[in-house]
Amino acid sequence: MNATNTFQLDGEEIPFAPGQTIIQAAAAHGAYIPHLCWHPDFSPHGSCKLCTVKVNGRFGSACTMEAQPGMEVENRTAELDDKRRTLLQMFFVEGNHFCPSCEKSGNCVLQATAYELKMMSPHFDMFYPDRPVDASHPDILLDFNRCIMCSLCVTASREVDGKNVFAMGGRGILGRRIHINSESGRLGDTDFAATDRAASICPVGVILHKRKGFAVPIGERTYDLAPISAQVKETRS
Repeated sequence: MNATNTFQLDGEEIPFAPGQTIIQAAAAHGAYIPHLCWHPDFSPHGSCKLCTVKVNGRFGSACTMEAQPGMEVENRTAELDDKRRTLLQMFFVEGNHFCPSCEKSGNCVLQATAYELKMMSPHFDMFYPDRPVDASHPDILLDFNRCIMCSLCVTASREVDGKNVFAMGGRGILGRRIHINSESGRLGDTDFAATDRAASICPVGVILHKRKGFAVPIGERTYDLAPISAQVKETRS
């Protein structure tokens, strides 16, 4: 790697390869940039805006902006983290996220990010959306009440599994949601399998495996053991 291919992230020199985005280079170096919809295995689409940083004084999405030599990137500043907390508060009230009763607690990226950014309350009024729960599949339960519209299941099903089981549709905060590509609109009427990449990609508690609830005790789960910022080099499953 050319020695000139570096940029500054909160004053730390970050090396990068040509074509790498800011968040890719940061993650490879072990530097955490908060994010929800970005996943290292897939192309970014910049929907959640949680990875917004300041590049040479201007706001930009770290998941879509390519790294350039000499960039000065601000990441974990009080200003940016305050804006991220506001975004997180919106995510929590737009869905039904009740962490103490959720099977994904301790393994949830949304929850772990809220802890990382010290989000102490939802702040805004709850929407309490009425989204469907689909238990038609023999091995998988879908609880769309927790969906954060990250589209990772859509991407994984299309690009890895080659099945196009999921699709994003609808408009507005309450109308937009994930749909199932079957005539009935139910997962049980697709060729979706529990071994599909899309079955393990959800960062929250939408896609759950039946008969495996609480197999790992609370307190021993991924983000119970270490905060999300300390696990930045690990590829999310």
